[in-house]
Amino acid sequence: MRPRTLDEVVGQTHLLGAGAPLRTLLEAGNVPSMVFWGPPGVGKTTLARLIAGHTEAQFLTLSAVLAGVKDIREAVARAQAAATGVMPQRTVLFIDEIHRFNKAQQDALLPFVEDGTLTLIGATTENPSFELNGALLSRLRVFVLRALQQQDVIALLQRACADAERGVAVALPAGWIERIAEAADGDARRGLVLLETAAELVRAQPDAHDAQALERLIGKGLRRFDKQGEHFYDQISALHKSVRGSDPDAALYWYARMIDGGCDPHYLARRLLRMAVEDIGLADPRAQELCLAAWQSYERLGSPEGELAIAQAVVYLACAPKSNAVYAGYNAARTLVEQTGTLEVPMHLRNAPTKLMKDLGYGAGYRYDHDEPDAQAVGQRYLPERLGEVRLYEPSARGVEARIAERLAALRQRKNGAA
Repeated sequence: MRPRTLDEVVGQTHLLGAGAPLRTLLEAGNVPSMVFWGPPGVGKTTLARLIAGHTEAQFLTLSAVLAGVKDIREAVARAQAAATGVMPQRTVLFIDEIHRFNKAQQDALLPFVEDGTLTLIGATTENPSFELNGALLSRLRVFVLRALQQQDVIALLQRACADAERGVAVALPAGWIERIAEAADGDARRGLVLLETAAELVRAQPDAHDAQALERLIGKGLRRFDKQGEHFYDQISALHKSVRGSDPDAALYWYARMIDGGCDPHYLARRLLRMAVEDIGLADPRAQELCLAAWQSYERLGSPEGELAIAQAVVYLACAPKSNAVYAGYNAARTLVEQTGTLEVPMHLRNAPTKLMKDLGYGAGYRYDHDEPDAQAVGQRYLPERLGEVRLYEPSARGVEARIAERLAALRQRKNGAA
């Protein structure tokens, strides 16, 4: 059921619709080297074949999983032969999973892409910004392919059911195509595989057309996740931002999505602990304790019961007052240290464990705060003299930190009054 023309392609209207960028390039006869980035089963290979056919080019294909520099050289030789033959012909080289090529293999493509020997079309499920080296990426147009909408998959499945030549040519029970399209989760290839299996089931058991038979066939649907890949980092980012934005419903949703995709709960517990420190901080010091307790509960309970303990931490963090004051203050302190170098510790703050050090003035003039009113030695300085008065920590007016802010304001007022 691979589309034979651009008009048969389902989805990707943002690239192939009237006036869309890729359609405009093809209609103008301008086919640059490019890379298609998108999830599995959205038509990356199909589009490459159609582009080669549209331009009447020789179509060569390599898989980066199996190919090496030798295979690239052979493809270049074939391209050069086609370009200098009796009827000169351009060459489109399609490389599937191009992100699996190492730097040397990617570099081997550069001169031939640059001089036009090859029109390179790469396909990848990974972010090209991270997986392709800058020299090659700068010579490619990046086109992002999106997961198919459910109605797109339905249209494809209906076409397959009606096509006696290339499809399954079978009438499925009412509702089956819609359910298969839902289980395909935007992946046309998965949808066609499920459709083919469903057709075989109907032919083998004409009377077994109940919904239970279809659910047994589909099994547990798998959502797109790709551990350590683009979806992984997108979803953990969405979880973190939902917690930071105080949206417990969205936070629970993204947590459930990641658990459903097979994410290690230990990883999620660690990230939640980071959120408690970075985005809640002293506005609610209990958040850090609760995250540690949830992590420990998961270690003792295991899955799936322990996942509920982590879910409890997710909701607590989302609902807690937020402050990044310590996070911002720490970063400001690090910047200050980098900018000011190795400043001397003031003499009155130095420890004096020996007589020689006391004679040299170590610790001289230090006032013990606990012996002072309100346990504050008003007027005593604790920063290097060169820095003067520096404010690094500015507490927020939320949660527990609001009381810290009041306390600091009172201490500073006393200090100013004494000055």
